[in-house]
Order: sequence, then C-alpha cells, then structure tokens
Amino acid sequence: MQRFAFLACLLLGGVAHAQLTGTVVVTTNVSGVTCSIASQSKTTKSGPVLFTVPAGQHRLQCVKAGYDAFKKTLTVAGGQSLAVYAVVKPKPQVDALLSNLGDAPAAAAEAAPVGRASGRRSRSPRRPMRRPMSRSPSKAKRGYRRPPPRPRPRPVMIAADRSPPPEASREAYDKTGENPYKSALREPLSTFSIDVDSASYANMRRFINSNKMPPKDAVRIEELINYFNYDYPDADGPDPFSVNTEISTAPWNPAHRLVHIGLQGKKLDIAQLPASNLVFLLDVSGSMNNADKLPLLKQAFSLLVNNLRAKDRVAIVVYAGAAGLVLDSTPGTEKGKILAALNGLRAGGSTAGGAGIQLAYKIAKKHFKKGGNNRVILATDGDFNVGVSSNGGLERLIEEKRKSGVFLTILGFGRGNYQDAKMEKLSNAGNGNAAYIDSILEAQKVLVTEMGGTLSTIAKDVKIQVEFNPAKVKAYRLIGYVNRKLAARDFNDDKKDAGELGAGHTVTALYEIIPADSKEAVPGIDALKYQKTAVANDSPELMTVKLRYKQPDGDTSKLIQKPIKDSDVTLSKTSDAFRFSSAIAEFGMLLRDSEFKKNASYDAVIARAKGAMGKDTHGYRFDFIGLAKKARLLSSAKAANQKALQKTPLKTPLKMAR
Repeated sequence: MQRFAFLACLLLGGVAHAQLTGTVVVTTNVSGVTCSIASQSKTTKSGPVLFTVPAGQHRLQCVKAGYDAFKKTLTVAGGQSLAVYAVVKPKPQVDALLSNLGDAPAAAAEAAPVGRASGRRSRSPRRPMRRPMSRSPSKAKRGYRRPPPRPRPRPVMIAADRSPPPEASREAYDKTGENPYKSALREPLSTFSIDVDSASYANMRRFINSNKMPPKDAVRIEELINYFNYDYPDADGPDPFSVNTEISTAPWNPAHRLVHIGLQGKKLDIAQLPASNLVFLLDVSGSMNNADKLPLLKQAFSLLVNNLRAKDRVAIVVYAGAAGLVLDSTPGTEKGKILAALNGLRAGGSTAGGAGIQLAYKIAKKHFKKGGNNRVILATDGDFNVGVSSNGGLERLIEEKRKSGVFLTILGFGRGNYQDAKMEKLSNAGNGNAAYIDSILEAQKVLVTEMGGTLSTIAKDVKIQVEFNPAKVKAYRLIGYVNRKLAARDFNDDKKDAGELGAGHTVTALYEIIPADSKEAVPGIDALKYQKTAVANDSPELMTVKLRYKQPDGDTSKLIQKPIKDSDVTLSKTSDAFRFSSAIAEFGMLLRDSEFKKNASYDAVIARAKGAMGKDTHGYRFDFIGLAKKARLLSSAKAANQKALQKTPLKTPLKMAR
C-alpha cells in the first residue's frame, strides 16, 4: 500500500510539474547565437534550441558578436510549447559590408602585392638538399649503375562536363509560360483561382543557396509573392477575409500601371482554432533515406506535435512497399507517444503512394470532427512508383476523397528527386495547399508560425474575376497564376473547384495594365467582320473586382464586388505591401528571364525591398534581400562566363594528370 501511495505521489508530482513548466523553442536566423532565458543559456548551431522554464513571464535575450541583440518578454503557459523566431541583425558596420555584397570590385586589387607587383622578385621556396647516395665498395666494383628514372605519367584527356547537376537529374517541373497581354475591349474578363502555396519560393531559395540559379519552370511568381505576409487590415465584417486594392506605376515599366489586389484571411489565435483531426501520411520509402528528407521530416513534425492541444488528435500512416498504420488516432496530450512513433520511422522500399492515400483518408473519416479541421498532411519527395502513381490517377483519387470533407496539405522534402509538378497537382486537387521544407526554419514557418493558415480553412473554392473598363484600359496581363486560370463561366459555377484560404493567410495578385491612351501596339486577333466593337462606357472606374467563396462545409458560394478607380499615387508614396510585392514580382521575372521584364534589374529589386521592410517580425524580408544579392552575383558570373566563352570558345579538352 505504501509503495502504491509512493508511486501515486510520483505520478501526481510529474503531472503537477508539467503544468508548472512550459517549453520554449528558439530558432535564430543565423547560427552561433547565444540565447538566454530563466538563468539558462544555449548556443544555436544547425537547428533550434529548447528550454524548459517555469510557467509565467520571462525575458529572452539572444546575442552574437557583431549583431544587435534580440530581446523579447515571453508569457509561457504551463504544459504548452512556445516557438520563437529570433532575428539578430548585423550592426551598422557589418550591414554596410552586406549591403555592398556584389557591388565592390574584386578584392584582389586591395590584397597585399605579391611577386613582381611588389617591386621585388618572388622566389620559389628552396627544395631541401638531397644527401648523396652512398654506394658500397662491392657494388662499385661490379659497375653498379643507378636505375633509370621512371617515366612521367601520361595526361588523361577529360572533356568538359556539360551534364546537368546531379541534384536536378530527376527533379520534375511542368513547363510553365506567362500570361500574355489581353485586350480589355475583346476580353474584358480575367478569372482565376486563388493560390496560397509557397513551395516555389522555398525551392527556389534552395537552388540559390546552393549557388545555382533555379530552373525557369521551378519559378511560379504568384507563389514567390504569396510566401510573404503583407499585414493587410483584418476582416471585420461578415466575410472571413478583407479585400484591399492599390494602384500605381509599374516599377519596371513606367509607361504601365500596376494593380495590387490583396486578401487577408481572418486572424485567429491558436486557442481559437477548431479542434483538429490530423493524419500524418509519411513517405518512408528508400528515396527518403537522405539527411534532408526523413530526418528533417521528423524534426519538422516534432515542432507541430509540441503545439498540439488536448482537443486535437493525430494518427500516423506510412507507406513504402505497402501502406501501414503506425499510430492510431491519439489525443494531443499524449505527445510522448506520438513523438516515439515518429522518431521510430526508418526509410526503405519502393513507394506505394496511392495505397497510403486511401488508408490515410479512411482513418481521417473514421475520426471525423464535425465543424473541426479534418486534414491529411502528406510529406514526401513526390516519387510515387507503385500502384496508382500517375499524375492523372492520383489526381482522380484525391478529387474523389475530398468529397468527404477532409482537406489536404502536402509538404515536399529533399533534392535531386523532388517531383514538384506532381505535388502541386495533388494539392490543387485535394482542397489544400503545398509547401516545400528545405530547413528546420521553414518547418517552423509552415507548421508553427503559420499553423492557423496551414491547418485551418476559413473559406474554400475562392475565385477572383476582374472586369476591366476598356475606356481606361487598353490591355492587361495577370502576373503569375498561369495554372490557376479559369474560364469566365467557371466563376458562377459552384461545382468548379478553386483554392482554399486559411486563417491568417494572405493572397496577393498583381495586374500590369497598359492605359487606354497608350500608343503601344498590343498583339491580338483580327477585327471582327460582322459586328462592331466600340467603347461606350464613360465610367470613371478602372475595373471591378468580384470574388466568390464558400464556407468550409458549404456548397453555395457568396459574391463580393468592389469597383476600383485609378489614382495618381506615385510609387514612392505607396504602401510597403505594394512596393515589396512588386519587388518580388520583378525578382521572379528576372529569374524566369521574362519577355515582359523591360527595365527590371536586381539592383532595383534590392533597393525597393530595402525600403519596404515593414515590421518583418520573423526576418523573412531581410533574408530575401540577401537572397536577391546572391542571385545578382550568380547572374553576373553566368553572364561573364558566357561572354568569355563567346570570345574564346573551348576547343581542346581539359587535361588532368593521372
């Protein structure tokens, strides 16, 4: 009896301790940062650092030599995990060096002179003197001679390697073009589905951070733009989002106008989010056996598990040669059990993705929460090769499953085998979104910082239709959204699927417009023979923006309309959201080498982004500026190499000694 009482005290004490302490996970934008909280101190290396602290208010401080300190007061709740992204910014003298990255001439001119340039003749280091070989008297008497020297190895002829980099050898991207200009008189309606995916940005960043320019088809400009939050006003009416518009000069073509349309999903605290019924569908096939795949996947999902609430539930389904249930639906309070199942996963076998999808939806439907967030989170490199594996077959499978009311989120991992085209198609088919996880920092952004938008849908089948007034607009083009375009009749068809909007998510779309009084020629169709088209509308409106959306569990759409007039606001007077989104669009056009880039330049992108940093709470905009500088250097190096090859083309193969 005494032993039972002692064990009970231990258990109750453990529960009480859990309620009196909380967890703080700190991630920094650079490594080597020392973080201190509640008399504890840890230094970041390749990932986040974790602190267990008493419930209550604590002061977090992160410092690194040459950087301004990050300081923040945190309120830690008992039994819960709090994630913090600490951004330490370079001090002025360090920032000056960063801002000049790629601008200064080669540093070799400033280096100490060597050789002849120093005025003294350089000398090669002396070789150590060889001691003369002694010959025994007996060998000398026999006329011993030193053996002849060995022949030098013949050089091996190696041709220049022109094969694609190994990392991109099996990656698949759909061919994507750009939307052309359309006549506002002949085609006044522009209709498209919203897109909140951000996979293209993180994937593009992975290429540039590896010192390579991304493939043109890997750059979807709308996903680059929508990677960022633009701090639009929150929704305050009956609709679950606010609609915001702004017009000014197109920065890369001053003769054109740029229209900015922004949606802000209603912001909700994590505590306000509905209960979640989640199924982790995890690829553990042999292709996931790399450090940036399954190991990173485990770390990413651990961040999400640490933020689960008592009303949330999680199941884990895996697939390799066959699909299997690793963990049945488990309450969010049993974090240890969930993490143990997650950390025990191993990679091996082929990839039977279709079977895994069917099992995951079956488990999600079994534990369906009415009015809650029912979602399958698929994590993979996209390499399905067993069972239903074709794009068409998988799309039809997921389109059928979405009727159950279960949404889909797809997270891509890894390099060299990443199937971008397949994953984008599946997320579009499954009432969901897609992201690419290239680091633990991106995992925190998607699964912690933006968890509400990633996991909780507030509006589905959101469509936008813009009608342009030909009296004000000669022609227009939608920037990006190439694979999200819809027919005009689809706008009023409630059976036509479209994109979903999550809590706190923003959606931004840009139109480049040629004014009606412009003399610029616009390619188009021949004049009509049997009917005349003329502008008879003297309305001062430039355009009308219309939106349709459904409630997450609804089948009938609601219409919103907003007429827009042009304004004389100069580019310098526009909002941070307008200038920063235009910088991202210009950056995307440069990466794609767009035919519409006109006067676009990396210098203009960097300058405009610097002037539109805004709050930048998590440092994403600051990181983008560094990314743009790297792209500028890569682009300059590529152009210089091409110019040099044109002058002196490689005629003879390279030689390398054996």
